[in-house]
Amino acid sequence: MSKLIYLAGPIQGLSYNACTEWRQYMIDELRKEGIIGLSPMRARDFLKQHKGLLLPGISNHILDTDGAITTRDKWDVKRSDAVFFNLLKAKRISIGTMIEYGWASAYDKPIIAVMEKEKNVHEHTMIRRLSAYRVETLDEGLSVAKALFAY
Repeated sequence: MSKLIYLAGPIQGLSYNACTEWRQYMIDELRKEGIIGLSPMRARDFLKQHKGLLLPGISNHILDTDGAITTRDKWDVKRSDAVFFNLLKAKRISIGTMIEYGWASAYDKPIIAVMEKEKNVHEHTMIRRLSAYRVETLDEGLSVAKALFAY
């Protein structure tokens, strides 16, 4: 088993650190169990120079084009064994993240959703239905991810 888990969540409108800190925490913790966390922010260190909010096409880098972002994210969801969605404290609905939700469902990937019990902007009938696991903290989600890969 490959033990890959894609780490999905909002990016647009957030700072580089807001997009990467929780993902790095997950990557480090998953690695202890032999699980590989795939971040859509990997190899995108060039975005560090932007002190403000991240927007599509903010740079001229080949990995920051519409096609590059969409192609790699879709490929990552497809090749992963499960998908972890961090929707905590979202200020607005993330269209890209919701598309990834659809891909995860279409590819029959277990979905772990981390979001508040109430009043999350992503609260929706389909999100509730497609989420195999729904928890309220990253650490709870991490426990679920580890359990999925336990033998």
